[in-house]
Amino acid sequence: MAGKNKTNRREQILQALAMMLETSPGKRITTARLAEQVGVSEAALYRHFPSKARMFEGLLEFIEDSLLSRINLIQDEEKDTLTRCKHVLQLLLSFAEKNPGITRLLNGDALQGEHERLRVRVDTLYAKIESQLKQILREKRLREGKGFDLDEGQLANLLLAYAEGRIAQFVRSNFKLKPTDYFELQWQFIHQQLLQS
Repeated sequence: MAGKNKTNRREQILQALAMMLETSPGKRITTARLAEQVGVSEAALYRHFPSKARMFEGLLEFIEDSLLSRINLIQDEEKDTLTRCKHVLQLLLSFAEKNPGITRLLNGDALQGEHERLRVRVDTLYAKIESQLKQILREKRLREGKGFDLDEGQLANLLLAYAEGRIAQFVRSNFKLKPTDYFELQWQFIHQQLLQS
């Protein structure tokens, strides 16, 4: 039973951290403020996480697990190249919209002044997503014998830059400008451009 309580407390701490990231944009989160939010002492926080960086890593693990596992599902369930790309972008934007506080980690906004390894971890996550998009685009050439006019790596970078830009606007607008706003219309335009290449 003690193990279950420890897990619940860890989750409670991470949820409180995510909520503080959402409700206190632009403010640095201290362990004292976080402990107060959770209703425990700072010492109790450190019994569950050895440092604040480890708390952020707990949230980053949640992001990685959520996004990468769903991207794998998209690849398993959908065979059309452009539909796969659309679903991956939609996943990123919807995830950001549903998790505004955590999105500040994806955007790097909440990591200013934090440990360098956290920013490296976010960069690595984006690199993995870009690599997945590149693979999806490359498979079109393998399946259909015809690819795109633009190199798959450059195209994957462009698609990811679109999603990152929408995520940055969401954070910059204090979560008012939703990442999924206009997505269907914008995707139709992107889709048409890709079909012409």
